[in-house]
Amino acid sequence: MGLGRRLYRGEIDVDFVGRKKLWYSLSGLLLIFSLAGLLINGLNLGVEFKGGTVFSFKAPTANIEQVRTEFKTLGVHQPIVQEAGDRWRVTTETLPAEQVAKIQDAVVKEYKADPKQIDVQQVGASWGGEVANKAWIGLGVFMLAIILYLSMAFEPKMALAAIVALVHDLVITAGIYAWSGFEVTPATLLGFLTILGYSLYDAVVVFDMIKEVTAKLGTTSKKTYTQAANDALNHTLIRSLNTSLVAILPVAAILFIGTTLLGAGTLKDLSLALFVGMLVGTYSSLCVATPLLVTLKEREPKYQAIARRLASTGGGAKSAKRAATAKS
Repeated sequence: MGLGRRLYRGEIDVDFVGRKKLWYSLSGLLLIFSLAGLLINGLNLGVEFKGGTVFSFKAPTANIEQVRTEFKTLGVHQPIVQEAGDRWRVTTETLPAEQVAKIQDAVVKEYKADPKQIDVQQVGASWGGEVANKAWIGLGVFMLAIILYLSMAFEPKMALAAIVALVHDLVITAGIYAWSGFEVTPATLLGFLTILGYSLYDAVVVFDMIKEVTAKLGTTSKKTYTQAANDALNHTLIRSLNTSLVAILPVAAILFIGTTLLGAGTLKDLSLALFVGMLVGTYSSLCVATPLLVTLKEREPKYQAIARRLASTGGGAKSAKRAATAKS
């Protein structure tokens, strides 16, 4: 509690930029872990992307293993069984009409299901490919819009730092999906786009404060760009943490309570992307985007001159040390 109060009052100055090697090492490990998951396991694409047959029916007395075993005995390879409210949703490979009819008859016989309440949906692989293409196009347009906006509102180096942080967030979130085996559905893509917007919002708040603070730096400044940026980051720290906490709590409730205790399986595709993305997005805004921006800015002649001038004075040793750290 004491630490929280001191953070809130601004009594603690965290040297985020000075610890950039620590953050880069941590991000590197997370990226390696995520890429390994994508290469080893790959993404568990839903039927909307790879095509297949989806059965939906009521069977109150059944459990997941019973439903899975029943479908396997009917010749289905690796059926994906999910409980959606009071109904079972079973996703299979694309099945011929004769086998679909056979499965419907077996469900009616085994679980006393009403034939009129057994829904069957055939999804073609070509339609799934079209959805995937549109998702990539949407992601590309979003990234381009971010670059243009940040370049006009701030500067190209801030846009570059923000894009690196966004890609960092996407890869780690996708890696978590690969390791967890969660199904990737259109809802997952919506979650990915949402976390991109959230991560961008956090970065814009930080960059706006950095822009305001560093605009005052001149030839007689007593701070390097590194110090000024770190001070700006500390001023927005509590705002970022509070915003993240308020946003993460309801998402965590959906993920851990809604899907685990209440069995709302259809929500986990969206909630996992949001939960992981918000956590990683907050981290990247503070510990990836800002240190990277400082590294780029400290290479400019103007800020190098400030660092050299401060290094030549007795009181500027700390400033010069931070500047040298940022450039390394």
